[in-house]
Amino acid sequence: MDHPFADLIGLQVVECDSNTSEVSLTVRPELLNPNGVAHGAVLYALADTGMGAAIAYSLGKDEICATVEIKINYFKAVYEGTVSCTSRVVNRGKRLANVESDVFASGRLVARANGNFAIFTPG
Repeated sequence: MDHPFADLIGLQVVECDSNTSEVSLTVRPELLNPNGVAHGAVLYALADTGMGAAIAYSLGKDEICATVEIKINYFKAVYEGTVSCTSRVVNRGKRLANVESDVFASGRLVARANGNFAIFTPG
């Protein structure tokens, strides 16, 4: 799938199957905030993209999904290295899906997110 924003930040889909996904990226200097920490938006992007990927397999041929809301809690600062995110669909209804994500760096949980996604046919 063509994903220009993911390409911009170096986000890669590691694994994606029915109701789960794993995505990752390597923290580069361009992704740090002024304090030398991975910007929160980078971890958020991992969760958001991972959640969408986890939903993708359940979508019909003409359906797409879009983020409605995501709540994220940050637990630890990330300074360098690879950050990964595992996501799983908690509940998938006809028009709304709820998904959870755990974000890890150096084997430690650094953030957790929960999101709701609209499921629809564009047009």
